[in-house]
Amino acid sequence: MFAQIEPALVIARREVRDQLRDWRIILPVVALTIFFPFLMNFTAQQMLDFVNQYGASLIGQRLVPFLMMIVGFFPISVSLVIALETFVGEKERGSIEPLLNTPLKDWQLYLGKLLSATVPPLFASFLGMVVYLSGLLIGHIPLPDPRVMVLIFVLTITQAVVMVSGAVVVSTQATSIRSANLLASFIIIPVALLIQGESVIMFWGTYQTLWWGVLGLLVLAFLLVRVGLAHFQREELLGHEIDVLNVAWGWGVFKRAFAGGARSVGDWFRHELPKTVASLKLPILIAAILALIAVFVGAQEFNSIKFPLDRTNFARIDQGLQSLIQVWPVFSFGPVVAIWWQNLRVLLLALVLGCFSFGIFGVIPMFATMGITGYLMALLGAHGVSATQYLVGFIVPHGIFEIPAVLISVAAVLKAGAVLATPDTRHTVGEVWISALADWCKVMVGIVIPLLFIAACVEAWVTPRLALWLIPLLK
Repeated sequence: MFAQIEPALVIARREVRDQLRDWRIILPVVALTIFFPFLMNFTAQQMLDFVNQYGASLIGQRLVPFLMMIVGFFPISVSLVIALETFVGEKERGSIEPLLNTPLKDWQLYLGKLLSATVPPLFASFLGMVVYLSGLLIGHIPLPDPRVMVLIFVLTITQAVVMVSGAVVVSTQATSIRSANLLASFIIIPVALLIQGESVIMFWGTYQTLWWGVLGLLVLAFLLVRVGLAHFQREELLGHEIDVLNVAWGWGVFKRAFAGGARSVGDWFRHELPKTVASLKLPILIAAILALIAVFVGAQEFNSIKFPLDRTNFARIDQGLQSLIQVWPVFSFGPVVAIWWQNLRVLLLALVLGCFSFGIFGVIPMFATMGITGYLMALLGAHGVSATQYLVGFIVPHGIFEIPAVLISVAAVLKAGAVLATPDTRHTVGEVWISALADWCKVMVGIVIPLLFIAACVEAWVTPRLALWLIPLLK
């Protein structure tokens, strides 16, 4: 096994050695890596002095590990340029032909470049955090809890691998350093939003939650590396000179993937749509398992988040349902359209999240919704309401249409991410992505949107009346 990896390590050592020789890369990175931690030390000291004046020492305690995370993230973001020019930079310099003519396998060459782009940013990141912690000791500022420091180090490693692996994928697909730098925004912006979310969790004090973020980043890093290996082709690097936005070509790929071999609408419903749904069996099973896990997690959260509920609340539910029945009379399509659009908008959000994460984050809207369902089941169960009453009165009437639609839509997003990470030498990344989007649109048009409309009709016209009939049983 080591004999197979050794050529990749040789490439990595060569690349790192070349980077260390270029003072224009090393000097700014080292200078910023050393200066920025001192700036954060000064910031931490000033903030601690300020908040302690008002007795808000807890904020200061949460600020110290947060600044440590920022110190670790800063060199990675600055050093992202190293990863962006791994392949496209050598192509512009004219030095990629000898490298591609070596007897190395594609995965060995790709892995070597990936390691060489990961090691320097991580080294700079660790150096910055060590300088920051040393400054805390010198300034007599209490260090974060050792478990929190371990978490931050692990989180930094996973974020570095995600950013660098994503940048290397961009470098293999871009035709110039300029286009690679522009495409890097699709890496920097999501990671910046992720940092903001992690900051909120840190100030909230629920550090254990961040381990779930580490797990998600590990999965995302694995998929990014797999995507890079799956679509890395030497001939494509040498022959691809410039990208042209060809809308007609993209529309042709989408139309062929959407229509398949169908010659009529009836033929499409009889053959193409069932074929697409059949290809979603495993993703649907995964989505269903995740939905059940979300219900269980939501029910477990009831033990830590208590919500007061008594007969007064049930009376309010009764009044609310009666108001809904008056506002939403049968065959009134205003509420139906509002409910239908709300559900459709959530699924569109799942698609957008899935596009940035190879389908992983596409399950978040469904997971959150099912988690709330589980929490409400536990809440009502603690006040003598059986799960059967809750499900029959509030979920089942429209859920028998809405839940399958959601599972199918989420499954299509998961499949799109899996397809992108599957080796396919016959198609480019763009063709694979457009075809996956066509499959999602196919199930949306043929199944999901109609089911959501039926579910909206039932939720507006039937569910409130059935729930109102069960209200006496809830009191």
